[in-house]
Amino acid sequence: MDPFFVKGAQLFLSLSLLIVLHEFGHFIPARLFKIRVEKFFLFFDVKFSLFKKKIGETVYGIGWLPLGGYVKIAGMIDESMDKEAMAQEPKEWEFRSKPAWQRLIVMIGGVTVNIILGFFIYIMIIAYYGNPVVGPEQMPDGIEVSEGFNEYGFRDGDQILAVNGAPYENNLAINRDMMLRDVSSITVAHTDGSEETITIPEDIGTTMFQSGETDALAPLIKPVLDSVVPESAAAKAGLKKGDVLTQINNNPINTWTDFKGSKKEGVNEYAVTYSRDGQLANTTVTLDDNGNFGVYPKANYKSKVIKYSFGESIAKGINHGYWKLHDYVAQFKYVFTKKGASQVGGFGAIAGLFPDTWNWLSFWETTAFISIILAFMNILPIPALDGGHVMFLLYEIITGRKPSDKFLEYAQMIGFFLLIALVLYANGNDIYRWITGS
Repeated sequence: MDPFFVKGAQLFLSLSLLIVLHEFGHFIPARLFKIRVEKFFLFFDVKFSLFKKKIGETVYGIGWLPLGGYVKIAGMIDESMDKEAMAQEPKEWEFRSKPAWQRLIVMIGGVTVNIILGFFIYIMIIAYYGNPVVGPEQMPDGIEVSEGFNEYGFRDGDQILAVNGAPYENNLAINRDMMLRDVSSITVAHTDGSEETITIPEDIGTTMFQSGETDALAPLIKPVLDSVVPESAAAKAGLKKGDVLTQINNNPINTWTDFKGSKKEGVNEYAVTYSRDGQLANTTVTLDDNGNFGVYPKANYKSKVIKYSFGESIAKGINHGYWKLHDYVAQFKYVFTKKGASQVGGFGAIAGLFPDTWNWLSFWETTAFISIILAFMNILPIPALDGGHVMFLLYEIITGRKPSDKFLEYAQMIGFFLLIALVLYANGNDIYRWITGS
């Protein structure tokens, strides 16, 4: 099946699940406090709905506009802007008639469900699949160092032993940790057997982001062909699985990065020297119409899966969820830059988180991450989001004064238009990247 449809199906299923559970987070406490819920919809039913059915006092349905979902709680100023109902005297079963603490619980219910769900999924993933890590033993060729990081003292082939003085479990996470966490030192073992503790600058994350060196310390992959696409340019030139590339246009090739860097814009023919069964040979590769060689490298590292008991998985899952939330919040320091703002994405970017083929592990990992993102975004103190309602409720609880309905109506409208502008901007970025291929 086309990857576009696979990603789309995963996105649709994931968001549908998360939206319904989020809205149940509002629905359940509302009903416990005897507040009437007039509507419960997956997606928005602007003008019409695809399906609806009234059960008791609530109309359940599916809208046609897949931009979220909602519960319409009686007596609450929300996106419906039902001014006529709000102009009447408050009823005992309305949201506005309940104590502020009950209204606060109703409003934080959706975010609470998203956080609990995200952590729960991570717990179950670790309990069922274990936790994959790549330490020095699993990455025997060590790391490959980007040009900008040589000045700090890193060398190709280094093995990462410790970070901030503590043993480091997963070498594949080092770039993320330098950008989003507090990494002040990295201890490495050089290929000559010596060890060195390298001091990392405080602004290393900003340096990596602005320079584009977000994979500064990557697994060193040797230029060994793991597969050659049939009928590709490389196949027609006689290259086979297991061949080791040694030169491209007389330039030495020591790593797969060297190979990728050997391609030049506008150049279609490459003189290739390779080793097969210990013997050197030469060939000429003429790129296909898409500018591709048609070869893939042999990954020389693998993960080790650490298994945990269910009790241990609970602690590990919660810890994993915490750091996912931490890292997502931490990356906002890059979003609020010119370069970062241009990388903000909408539904296309979210769909890109899913793999090209259906994989339940990846699906649940991504769903847990999106759930945590939704929790954070919804609790932001922006009118029209849950966080906006929470902000006004906290003001009421602290001061004893409730904001006027007119003020809340204007705040809701301003927040709504801000959100629409953000959605249009984010999805506009997706469209621009799709058109330009950037």
